[in-house]
Amino acid sequence: MKGRCRHIPAIPEGTPLQTDKVGVTTYPAEETDGMIWLYFADERGNMVPLPPAPRLPFPSEPRQSFHISLTYTCTPDDGIIGLIDPVHGPYVHSWWRSDARMHEKTKTFEPIPNGFRMVAHQPAKNSGPFHWLQRVYGGPLTTTIDFLLPNQRVELMQCGNFWLANRLMATPVSDMECRIDFSAWWRGLHWIPFGNFIFRSLTRMFLGQDERAMKHLAVGLRHKPSSMFLGDADMPAKWYYKLKAAYLASVQTGQPLDHPLKERVTLRWRS
Repeated sequence: MKGRCRHIPAIPEGTPLQTDKVGVTTYPAEETDGMIWLYFADERGNMVPLPPAPRLPFPSEPRQSFHISLTYTCTPDDGIIGLIDPVHGPYVHSWWRSDARMHEKTKTFEPIPNGFRMVAHQPAKNSGPFHWLQRVYGGPLTTTIDFLLPNQRVELMQCGNFWLANRLMATPVSDMECRIDFSAWWRGLHWIPFGNFIFRSLTRMFLGQDERAMKHLAVGLRHKPSSMFLGDADMPAKWYYKLKAAYLASVQTGQPLDHPLKERVTLRWRS
């Protein structure tokens, strides 16, 4: 499709107007995992070669899926940091994981192209429902979490022949609004009555709690306070800012991206 006009019904036959001279801008597009991706050229107008459209890491053919979209009151950067904050659970989702059950955790991260990965690990001791999966499917249960520029958090959970893949994205709508898209695909647990409805409802509850927290946070952020990143728990946020800056520098200079994470790193925090 070239975006060229083929016919204008209001113009009489024989009018010397070349309709194929009328057109709109077109963009390469590809559909994957139920989403349509458009490719916009970078600042240099370079569109060759096209990068592949993002794909979720499906181990096999998924059986069920759902998608949820919400609008958060926050800046794009704050929305993305919210995707990768590892310690907000006891404070924002206290019904799921209270502060009384907090304990120290250790996670290993490694660099990946245009992002970083929390390498495969078993769920924390205070993640009871996930341990239940190990008893049902024979374990071991592992989770891998990737962050990818510009705005994707991708998670893959596997346990026996069960798996769950999800993608969470924060897309800017305006200076103080972000569209949050959550997509989940999985294979297993098909015997749970109304399973899709239950999982969708729980996810909407989680995202709604995040939405309210971001709305409260936005009140203070309007005054543009200085950011404070403290301890290992804030390292993913630091990496995000450095990774974004490195990508922009790579686009402007044409040099390879200088990844801020050079090797595997182990971080510790309480949540």
